[in-house]
Amino acid sequence: MVADKKYDRIKAKFNNLTFVIVEDKPEVGFYLYVYDNQNKCIKDYLQDTEQMTKEFAFEEFSVPLNSWTTDDSDI
Repeated sequence: MVADKKYDRIKAKFNNLTFVIVEDKPEVGFYLYVYDNQNKCIKDYLQDTEQMTKEFAFEEFSVPLNSWTTDDSDI
């Protein structure tokens, strides 16, 4: 039995919201989760690549492309 991969996350904070990108299995893609200031997930989106996910966050929420950081902590 193969152990499940620990999926990487990257996070950005912008406009009182927290944005988290989580890599799923390669055939699935990348999820963008949007959390409000009370850490409640208010939206989620699926994109094909990490770069597409960052660009989507920029287009939809104006999240600066250079604001993403590696995140190993909880929300």
